[in-house]
Amino acid sequence: MNISAVLGSAVFLLGLMVGSFLNVCIWRLPDGEQVVRGRSHCRACRQTIPWFDNVPLLSFLLLRGRCRFCRLRISWIYPAVELAAGLLFLAVLNRFGPTFTALAVGIFGAALIVISVVDAQTMMIPDEITKPGLGAALGVSFLVPSLHGTANRWESLGLSFLGALTGWGLIFGMAFAGRLLFRKKLKAMGEEEAVGGGDLKLMAMVGAGIGSAKGLLVVLFLAPLLGSLIGLTMKIRFHRDLIPYGPFLSLGTLIALFWGDSIIGWYRGLLIGY
Repeated sequence: MNISAVLGSAVFLLGLMVGSFLNVCIWRLPDGEQVVRGRSHCRACRQTIPWFDNVPLLSFLLLRGRCRFCRLRISWIYPAVELAAGLLFLAVLNRFGPTFTALAVGIFGAALIVISVVDAQTMMIPDEITKPGLGAALGVSFLVPSLHGTANRWESLGLSFLGALTGWGLIFGMAFAGRLLFRKKLKAMGEEEAVGGGDLKLMAMVGAGIGSAKGLLVVLFLAPLLGSLIGLTMKIRFHRDLIPYGPFLSLGTLIALFWGDSIIGWYRGLLIGY
């Protein structure tokens, strides 16, 4: 086995372990529980989970998706999050190599996983992720200026700060337009805003992390596109009018981080072709 394969395997396993911690955040944050204290426990019978039942992916398979004590089913979200984090870390390594940039993108992506799952389950984006995430994105931009394509720390910090303002402003504009255009429908559903306050904070965090107006435009092009496709499906199958927007903003952000420049180049090629 060559070095790259060993490194890839190690990073994938690290991602699985990080995914296990992300599950703790996903299930505890909405209930206001501590995420760094207290042993893991079954949410049904409250029994403490022994370490050998807490091995990412493997324990779920060995237990056949059921709690050892009460035999109730364990949510499929647990292994899905662990696998998603493992694949994310592996993809980041392949895209950015063993660099500080890869580390930053991996942590950023892990935060987006938590945000996406919590928002999908509760229709709320946790401030416990977005507010520290915004601060961390600004700080990392100063420490690793290459994230924003420069060697100057202060320039990188400026781009990050401008990105945060731009991200917040763009989503605020969308929220304002949505409130005007769909005022009657929102009132009928008992809602006041087309876009929630959590989305505003998320886009500020995303803007600080991306630090590029072009990257943010990619996010805000992809998120409504993906959201409308899923939203139409939810409308037809489950008659749901409201869908969480955080998962689509998060997915659009990851696509922009990995392939944003290629997407912009492709779009420019189309314009030139016309």
